[in-house]
Amino acid sequence: MSDEEHHFESKADAGASKTFPQQAGTIRKNGYIVIKNRACKVVEVSTSKTGKHGHAKCHFVAIDIFNGKKLEDIVPSSHNCDVPHVNRTDYQLIDISEDGFVSLLTESGGTKDDLKLPTDENLLTQIKDGFAEGKDLVVTVMSAMGEEQICALKDIGPNLMADSDPYAGIMVVVI
Repeated sequence: MSDEEHHFESKADAGASKTFPQQAGTIRKNGYIVIKNRACKVVEVSTSKTGKHGHAKCHFVAIDIFNGKKLEDIVPSSHNCDVPHVNRTDYQLIDISEDGFVSLLTESGGTKDDLKLPTDENLLTQIKDGFAEGKDLVVTVMSAMGEEQICALKDIGPNLMADSDPYAGIMVVVI
């Protein structure tokens, strides 16, 4: 036996895989697919008849979920395609910094400060205006394949902490 210590450096991700395989023939409209290494939402699927070489083909038309670009792919229906794990998480908006980063309140009570404001002009205006008016805003963050972006906004009413009464909105439960 040897007294040497061995150190192995792992380059693998400790978390779950960013995609999972799914047979092309089972992917439907409004589902997700990876095309050209981008997470996309399928907007149209058409399947051709079996050709002389034996494979029916699926033609996918999809929209990149982060930048809105249209992508297309043709895959034999019996082959596997990569499908991204897409998650949607709601966070309460705490602050917007000068450089366009947002500060979000996580469910565990911590903050998430690594997201920028969305590039979609309509959503960006709604977030900035609502925040300036002192409203309590909840943003929905979509994440897939290591990317995250704010994709939706909910107004949950006026910001109670902005009121002059420091005890407004505090409920005491006596057991």
